Amino acid sequence: MSLHQFLLEPITCHAWNRDRTQIALSPNNHEVHIYKKNGSQWVKAHELKEHNGHITGIDWAPKSDRIVTCGADRNAYVWSQKDGVWKPTLVILRINRAATFVKWSPLENKFAVGSGARLISVCYFESENDWWVCKHIKKPIRSTVLSLDWHPNNVLLAAGSCDFKCRIFSAYIKEVEERPAPTPWGSKMPFGELMFESSSSCGWVHGVCFSASGSRVAWVSHDSTVCLADADKKMAVATLASETLPLLALTFITENSLVAAGHDCFPVLFTYDSATGTLSFGGRLDVPKQSSQRGLTARERFQNLDKKASSEGGAAAGSGLDSLHKNSVSQISVLTGGKAKCSQFCTTGMDGGMSIWDVKSLESALKDLKIK
Repeated sequence: MSLHQFLLEPITCHAWNRDRTQIALSPNNHEVHIYKKNGSQWVKAHELKEHNGHITGIDWAPKSDRIVTCGADRNAYVWSQKDGVWKPTLVILRINRAATFVKWSPLENKFAVGSGARLISVCYFESENDWWVCKHIKKPIRSTVLSLDWHPNNVLLAAGSCDFKCRIFSAYIKEVEERPAPTPWGSKMPFGELMFESSSSCGWVHGVCFSASGSRVAWVSHDSTVCLADADKKMAVATLASETLPLLALTFITENSLVAAGHDCFPVLFTYDSATGTLSFGGRLDVPKQSSQRGLTARERFQNLDKKASSEGGAAAGSGLDSLHKNSVSQISVLTGGKAKCSQFCTTGMDGGMSIWDVKSLESALKDLKIK
């Protein structure tokens, strides 16, 4: 695995195009930079400038080739490319706080935006007026929505928020889609219906993800716990208090395996045993150098980083880490194979770097690693 250093600034969020030849990312400001693969190098091809606040979310629709962005300016834009030029269309979000996260639905006929306004804007295109409008999911959300993920059926929407909850809502929009078929999460799905709710013990829910089948949802929270709810087991929730620092992002790479990453600066594997309904730690997905950090608690490692930062400066502290990324990993995305059988995934971090991880190479390099 190798790290490509795009920027000196943190990469807040990223999204790939359909054939993975282009990546859109935000360098921790109000711009989106689109890089194109040229041989082994990444060359900046476009800069998207319309937001006047920090961009907090990007998603790239693979089929329609549209990019959606949201930001701290309380706006979202849908970007379409014509004659090599990206042009934005404003989305009517109707929020009074920063937008925090955005995600296209699988059929790309709508998208969802989380925000600090304690609601989710589910947006769809109104052809009569030629603009994007939204409906709000409000209750029972009591704090900022940090993460979202769509069920494969294009209707159910998982949300993680700062009120320590993971929830699944119905985001059925009768104006743009047919009535949904029943799912293991429930059969009655009017817009805004709460299908599932579970609490992490005492941490903001930073990341949520449905499995490829849609019958499982997993989430990670700021108290370093990983949780998984299985709809096929009457929505039973498996919880694991991990020994990692708080995790910020996760994705399924098989139906029984999860990859998560965060403040430890490297991805880790978690596996789910459907027979016993338990989660277990599968190992670190980064070949570490010999380090004096091993065996220390999360608190001691944080204290050591703090000492290094104060004595050597932040950049020097990062250079001493025994991981590929030198700062927190902010996002994980599946590159090839999908959530059912991922063969490659990508991480971007607060160090301004992007890394592509090959699952087979990891399995061969780490002899104790078992991906189910």
